[in-house]
Amino acid sequence: MQPHDPEHRSLAPIPEARGRGTEFPDDTSRREQDAVSTEFDPGTARRVKTGVVIGAGLLVLGFFAVGTIRFFDERTVAKSGETAYSTPPPVDVVVARPVGLGQDLVLPGQTAAWFETTIYARVNGYVAKWFVDIGDHVKKGQVLATIETPELDAELAAARAQLKASEAQVDARKAEAQFSKTTNERWRDSPKGVVSEQERESKKADYESSEARLYSAHAQVALDQSRVNQYSALTEFKQVIAPFDGTITERKIDIGNLVTAGSASTTTPMYRMAQTDPLRIFVDVPQSASGELMNAGVPAEIRATGAVGGVFSGKIARSAESINAQARTMRVEVDMPNVDHRLVPGMYVNVAFRLQPRGLVEVPAAALIFRASGTQVARVDDNSKIEFTNVTIARDNGSLVELASGVKPGDRLVLNISSQIGSGQAVSAND
Repeated sequence: MQPHDPEHRSLAPIPEARGRGTEFPDDTSRREQDAVSTEFDPGTARRVKTGVVIGAGLLVLGFFAVGTIRFFDERTVAKSGETAYSTPPPVDVVVARPVGLGQDLVLPGQTAAWFETTIYARVNGYVAKWFVDIGDHVKKGQVLATIETPELDAELAAARAQLKASEAQVDARKAEAQFSKTTNERWRDSPKGVVSEQERESKKADYESSEARLYSAHAQVALDQSRVNQYSALTEFKQVIAPFDGTITERKIDIGNLVTAGSASTTTPMYRMAQTDPLRIFVDVPQSASGELMNAGVPAEIRATGAVGGVFSGKIARSAESINAQARTMRVEVDMPNVDHRLVPGMYVNVAFRLQPRGLVEVPAAALIFRASGTQVARVDDNSKIEFTNVTIARDNGSLVELASGVKPGDRLVLNISSQIGSGQAVSAND
């Protein structure tokens, strides 16, 4: 057997030793043992230990940094909270002022014509001519248009002819009645035995019949005369005239148009006109002021805007004396002169009424606090502390409220106070 050489491994099998208890590994085990490297770098372990130590140190430093930042943040928040709690909260303050000589209640209103009407044709015919147009000011009785009525003219001529025939019939009946009267008188006054009683009664019946026929003729004349009067009256409507002084606001006819009598929904009107002097202004007054503006004679100031802007004087003429259940308002009519016709119907205007004062002081509505116990205000005393006081409302004018009790002129009241502010708390007032 050759000696073992470590650099030249033999692949030949080693014969099994017979008669001994020791067994030699096979070729596979020998190859696995020979494949294991026996070389190791001593610097690798040192570098790994250094990296672990550095990472742990960074984690510790980060932990302490985060904790330090959170500690200072908590101190800052706590200090800010203490400062905010110790500082009085700011509030807006207004000074209650005494009520003046009167309060102007300004309400929206709408102008309306004193008279307004739609003019229809009263007879059937054709428009012969029209004389006025929209915007024209007309006088009562002025002719607006003329209508040609050929059918009406023919009916009037026939009625007059029938009247003449009836009058002639009356003359004939008069002659018959006169003759029957004299004949009856002769037969009536004749001695008995000269004429028979039958003849005497016959002449009497003829006389009475002639009188009845004369009466009927007179009645026919009256009937024909009424027909003539009817047609004559209708011919007066051939001229369309203005029923009152006013302004033409609409014209719907032209020459040659066929017009029919009546005012049905299918009938076309001829004109529409309105009287604008004086002028009506309708205002819906709230329930709170209805008692003061219910009577006639209360002065009012009409304020118009736009190109026709200006201030006009008027007064209450009448009121509905009833509250609208849906809107809780009362309709009031204000009359004003409009000689120069600056205002026209249908305009939006503001109407101001001077109301007599009811309360002692006047404060903004934002100063009121509505609670279950009643209406209150937050008053700032001389020590800048809050004091809640019950008040009584005398009149609510919208943005301003008149108070009858609880506040005196000069008191400082908080506007829109926060629910977090309690009684006796100090505040920083901003006048």
